Amino acid sequence: MRTYMVGGAVRDRLLGLPVHDRDWVVVGATPEDMAARGFVPVGKDFPVFLHPQTHEEYALARTERKSAPGYRGFAVQASPAVTLEEDLARRDLTINAIAAPANWAGDEAALIDPFGGLRDLRAGVLRHVTDAFREDPVRILRLARFAARFHAFSIAPETQALLRSMVQAGEAAHLVPERVWQELARGLMQPRPSRMLHVLHGCGALAAALPELAASYITHGPRLERALDEAARLNAPLPARYACLTADIAPAALASLHERLRPPADCQALADLLTRQRPAIEASAALPAAALVDLLQAGDALRRPARFEQALLACECVARAEQGGKEAGCKPGGPAPSAAPWPPRQRLLAALAAAQSVDAAAIARQAAASGARGAQIGQALRAARVQAVQTLAGLG
Repeated sequence: MRTYMVGGAVRDRLLGLPVHDRDWVVVGATPEDMAARGFVPVGKDFPVFLHPQTHEEYALARTERKSAPGYRGFAVQASPAVTLEEDLARRDLTINAIAAPANWAGDEAALIDPFGGLRDLRAGVLRHVTDAFREDPVRILRLARFAARFHAFSIAPETQALLRSMVQAGEAAHLVPERVWQELARGLMQPRPSRMLHVLHGCGALAAALPELAASYITHGPRLERALDEAARLNAPLPARYACLTADIAPAALASLHERLRPPADCQALADLLTRQRPAIEASAALPAAALVDLLQAGDALRRPARFEQALLACECVARAEQGGKEAGCKPGGPAPSAAPWPPRQRLLAALAAAQSVDAAAIARQAAASGARGAQIGQALRAARVQAVQTLAGLG
């Protein structure tokens, strides 16, 4: 029984990046062997175990054979006879198919690298391991995500051709929406999310897996890519990045996208808010105090200020992307068009702070004491907030 560290832990250590999770493969063992050593079985589709002390995942070496369409259509064989090289051969990219001994101290000479992963790591190339890559359509999404993370890496020409052939063969049609969202969300949080869209569009997978987004990309692709990269530059949270991604999708198409992918509620709510309020937010720099208060109320900013602030951030990213398209030489991934604060965001944040300073309960009591009822109390509260915005924020 021999144990090796594999995959991302080896790759990231070789790149000098932080290693957050370590995955292990065990060669020459049976499930009974693992149980006897105190490992806890957790795998449903193949033998995976948790270490009794570290709780890291240890998987028995295995092979996979395509048995049906889609990413679940595999017959898995895990036995003591499966070699390390056979296990590495089923992996997606060469840079993820490098193994190191359990006691590895960083010496490259000790690595087990049958598919040239170290070579591709040094050259900055994303390359599939074997033609078995085509058997799992999720790997199209994974490669696009890796392209967004390792944005200085190129994709090998033969891998690009393989992606296109997979889409043409209909494999992308078998992608399950849940997995599409998982990979999309992870890709959006990478340093250069624009590359994920660029790769998916280039091989045809964007239209197959995300048809609502593909139509928007054809019309607004460069601006969309700049907006996403600006959101990454500003370290925007996932809901804001998703709102940037869907900013140009028609409401009906956005509802269809939500229904299929079922992203988290905060992502859906922010994307919907941006679709409704973006024109008003972009025009708010010239609005008087009363109109600003109405905009805050329409965006539910007083009850959900954090969500509204994320909407402003997403709007700023889209606006900067629009401006970037007008500036010569501005490309996705390039510098922000301007370092100056975006006036609508600054104005609305100041208005929100002023409106929040109003003691709503006190205003309601005063109005009720004067005989006001129902809508009249609401009007009194609005008037107080308008006055606060005029006075405290100087936005009359």
